Amino acid sequence: MKLPFQKNTEAAIGEGKQSGKKRVIRVALFFVVLLGIAGGAFAWKTGLTLDKISGGNANIFKSIVKTLPGVEKTLQGEAEGRINILLLGMRGEGVVGGGLLADTIMVLSIHPKNGDTDVSKASLISIPRDTYVKVPGRDEHRKINAVYALGEERSHGGGGMEDMRTIVGEVTGLNIPYAVTINFQGFKDLVNAIGGISIHLDQPFEEGMQFRGLEKRCDGLKYTVFSGSYEEKRIQRKNGTYYANPKRYPLCFEKMSTEAIAELECGGNFKLPAGDVTLDGDKALCYARARYTSSDFDRARRQQEVIKLIKAKALSLGTLTDFSKVNAVLDSLGNNVSTNLEAWEMKRFLDLYQKAGDAGNINQKVLENSEEGLLYNPPQTKETGYILLPIGDNYDRIHELFKNSLNY
Repeated sequence: MKLPFQKNTEAAIGEGKQSGKKRVIRVALFFVVLLGIAGGAFAWKTGLTLDKISGGNANIFKSIVKTLPGVEKTLQGEAEGRINILLLGMRGEGVVGGGLLADTIMVLSIHPKNGDTDVSKASLISIPRDTYVKVPGRDEHRKINAVYALGEERSHGGGGMEDMRTIVGEVTGLNIPYAVTINFQGFKDLVNAIGGISIHLDQPFEEGMQFRGLEKRCDGLKYTVFSGSYEEKRIQRKNGTYYANPKRYPLCFEKMSTEAIAELECGGNFKLPAGDVTLDGDKALCYARARYTSSDFDRARRQQEVIKLIKAKALSLGTLTDFSKVNAVLDSLGNNVSTNLEAWEMKRFLDLYQKAGDAGNINQKVLENSEEGLLYNPPQTKETGYILLPIGDNYDRIHELFKNSLNY
């Protein structure tokens, strides 16, 4: 037999339990709604970003459909065992100093895994910016890094990417359906968004010349810091012929105070210590651009290494599960990257590239003018300056290199 006060107590406990359950449910619903709003906002922002970098051609509905189970998701070239994408880096439209000159030109190719015995592989090959080519649609030859800018003059907002895909296809002998461009600001923002990248240097790195500004003939007064370069001028005889050896004039940078040098790009004299070094966006860009004290070919190798580090960090679990980092990455891409890839194609390409990288199967090369290289320097002229041409004056050997770049 229960006493009256026991009944009242049990009823109160029952009501308390029911009230507690309702409170838990309300809190849970609140967080579900909150996550739904955040997820919706994130998806909306992602869609806007992809639409922006795809030049307004992104098909979000198509991308959603492509994520459904059973829907075929294959890229151009995937069935044939080779997907090619052109990677371009430049200062950026409207930036002083040749904003649309493509100073970084790489072809990334992926062989996706097919069957149990096959493995995913990739190759990354750099093409020097001084490679001399015939401009698509024009009866003239220029350095390949000018083709993008000329294409934008022809058709702004897509002509540059189209013409670069055409000319790089001619140089490599490959079908290149895809391309991505990123400007300097986007590169810096991307590195900062993922928290920087870490590199190991066996010895200190220094670039003390490239970022000092314009070079002029040394005059002993204003331009007194020798740059290591020379200006050559052919001297004409009275009879109209020229002396065999041109006269060489040493070139200098302007003499500046320590404070003024520090205000220059990359601090004027860019230095990194030996050992393990963490690079933020600014330092990573300076490191990837430096070439005066080494060479354009060494610079290309550094750029390839930096790309590998960015890829590894950006696709790491720590970055992908950090909403603030992913949000920052989207911000960096939206304003500074353009591509002709659809959103689902970007995801598919990154998945395949990640698998090749996880397996350690990435073949990296740089076209160069060494004894084993496939390029050479013809004598400089006033019209062309320093240029690179293919050995044999045709692309046969370069075509063979690219054809076999995944057969390693």
